[in-house]
Amino acid sequence: MRDNLLIYVNGKRHGITGATAFSSLSDFLRYQLELTGTKVVCAEGDCGSCTVLIGRPIDNRIVYKPVTSCIQFLHQLDCTHVVTIEGLTPDKSLNPVQEAMVRCHGAQCGFCTPGIVVSMYSMFEEKAGAALCEADVRSALVGNLCRCTGYQSIIQAGMETVAEQIESLDSLYPAGEMLTDFAEHAVETVTIHSEGRCHFKPISIAEAVAFKAANADCTVIAGATDIGVLINKGIRDPKVVLNLSGLSDLRKMQLSSTAIDAGALVTIAGLEEICETALPEYAGFLEYFGSPPIKNAATIGGNIANGSPIGDSMPALLILDAEIELTGTQGSRRININQFYIGYRKTVMTADEIITAVHIPLPVRDEYFWLHKVSRRKDLDISAFSAAIRMKVDAGKITECRIAYGGVAPTIVRLSAVESFLSNKDFNEATFRDAVKVAMDEVRPISDVRGSADYRSQLAGNILMKFFIESNAKHTSGPSDVNGNGHPASNGERVGKSHPNNRLNGEE
Repeated sequence: MRDNLLIYVNGKRHGITGATAFSSLSDFLRYQLELTGTKVVCAEGDCGSCTVLIGRPIDNRIVYKPVTSCIQFLHQLDCTHVVTIEGLTPDKSLNPVQEAMVRCHGAQCGFCTPGIVVSMYSMFEEKAGAALCEADVRSALVGNLCRCTGYQSIIQAGMETVAEQIESLDSLYPAGEMLTDFAEHAVETVTIHSEGRCHFKPISIAEAVAFKAANADCTVIAGATDIGVLINKGIRDPKVVLNLSGLSDLRKMQLSSTAIDAGALVTIAGLEEICETALPEYAGFLEYFGSPPIKNAATIGGNIANGSPIGDSMPALLILDAEIELTGTQGSRRININQFYIGYRKTVMTADEIITAVHIPLPVRDEYFWLHKVSRRKDLDISAFSAAIRMKVDAGKITECRIAYGGVAPTIVRLSAVESFLSNKDFNEATFRDAVKVAMDEVRPISDVRGSADYRSQLAGNILMKFFIESNAKHTSGPSDVNGNGHPASNGERVGKSHPNNRLNGEE
């Protein structure tokens, strides 16, 4: 057992003890290591100015991902290598990305520039040898906001960067010594006590659930993309932290012909990647879940446990009948996600249980699978309303129907009344116009800053019509693959448009 953290920063080894372990990564870099190239602007993970690269050992190498450092805490980063903007220029000269930014006038005030350079460098690292287009640059920089340039000069810098001249991170920081050090220390449980706080990083699920059973008030941390914001804003101040980052088995994911089995620590980015072939409609929905630095940290288990009624990942899981694996001191059990939530941010988990995995059945080829999100802006925004619809139509009749909405109740909900109404009805416009009234009567939304109750109630009906119009257009536009029912998402083509710019708020 250890009472310290092991973290490398730009190739230098650091042993971290005491209160420092509870610091955000950005504060540690700026105020203790004086690496002030990492800027902090929003302290919410939204602007990308504090983006760094976090490297974790995977398959005998270190794999680096861009992550916002303001909502990452040091106790999450035991046995990792952090590379900052300074670490991308160890000889103090400009790297090729920086040279292109200068040449293309890609910086003005400069606060956002370090994060942009880090994200762009990561893009070239990940796609080494590939021919990149403007869409690649735009995608890599989704999480980096700039108020000055208008972006075009930054995008141009990405296109003009001489990729062949970029030195790989493996070359800048040979992994051998770090991998040996990490392997030696990753097998040790970490416990840190300081100033009334306690941090516990177990190396087994048994240790994790035993600690949770003994510390009912502990805060379980996986990606910390939500709790990190609350801590930075002074809303939460957890005294006892159960950090799951040492449970490497929970990062595993398997794909079969019928399901995706994902450990609780699988990131949203990892889930999106596997869904690109296994469940394209879901991948398209997760594309706008958040920025790459957020999705590289956020986990599917954390998103489920958080239980937000506007959580983007959950409506699809409800209509797919996903099963949540819960593990406690008495063993493991599976529960259908439709029975998992019992109130606003309340679940059936017992005091000793943690989420260890999620089992996601895949829709069959003769089913419609359609997702939709309504938000004030397309990218990086919390839902005001979300919908997931799964439907089977045979000979013009709706034989099976599952509908889940977010943002219309204290939890994500299935619309049982609408499902019953549509069962065995004709798949036509008249049926769905009648279903609109049922949907509006069934939901119980509230008014908040993202939309009024009346607005959400109207959406509950309008979205049903949107699904019918788009799905019917698919059905009538050409030959279908199975039974005349259109092109379900499981065969690699999308039925609905999951992108949130297709919203019914006056911009459609």
